[in-house]
Amino acid sequence: MIENKQKVLNLLGLAQKAGKITSGNDLVLGSIKQEQAKLVFLAQDASENTVKELTFMTNKYDLTLVEELTDVELSQAIGKQRKILAVTDRGFAKALLKLINQGV
Repeated sequence: MIENKQKVLNLLGLAQKAGKITSGNDLVLGSIKQEQAKLVFLAQDASENTVKELTFMTNKYDLTLVEELTDVELSQAIGKQRKILAVTDRGFAKALLKLINQGV
C-alpha cells in the first residue's frame, strides 16, 4: 500500500517535469472546463468550499477525483505548494489510476 503511494507520487513528479500537470485552483478549474484535465487530485486537507467546488466540477465533466493524498505529499511530488492538481495527459492519468486502484 505504501509502495503504491510512493509510485503515484513519483509518477506525479514525472508528469510535472513533462509539463503534463496543471496546478492551482483557477488553472485546474480552467483545464476541467476546457476538457484538458484527465484526472484531478485534491488534498485531503483542502477547504470545504474547494472540496464542494471540485466535486461538482469533476462530476459535471465525468472526471475521477483522487482525495487520498495530503497537500504535503502533493506539494513534494511536484515541487510546488499545491492542494489541487490536474493531470492533462491521458497516458499519465491511466498509469496513475491503475496504481491508485491497486491501493494508495
